Amino acid sequence: MNLRLSPTTMPLAVRPGSVAGMPGRTTGAGGGFSEALKGALNSVSAAQNEATRLQREVQLENPKVSLEETMVAIQKAQIGFQATLHVRNRMVQAYTDIMNMQV
Repeated sequence: MNLRLSPTTMPLAVRPGSVAGMPGRTTGAGGGFSEALKGALNSVSAAQNEATRLQREVQLENPKVSLEETMVAIQKAQIGFQATLHVRNRMVQAYTDIMNMQV
């Protein structure tokens, strides 16, 4: 099992290219919140696809795929999906709060 930190799992403050003292702000062109959100959604989608692939391989009794590896992949995909739902719910709530503000 690979437990090393990759650029997508590293905290924002230590990612290569981040501006000192400004986590999440990069020195390169583009980026921003929409790119971070798109990257997170792609990561969750990839985790779900990998879990589905491993499930299929276990069902086909592939000896190279272990049940433990499959269960860990399923849990990772589930946690990522739950986190995505929480972010979405917070964004919808923030939008609703802003729309209901008195101007």
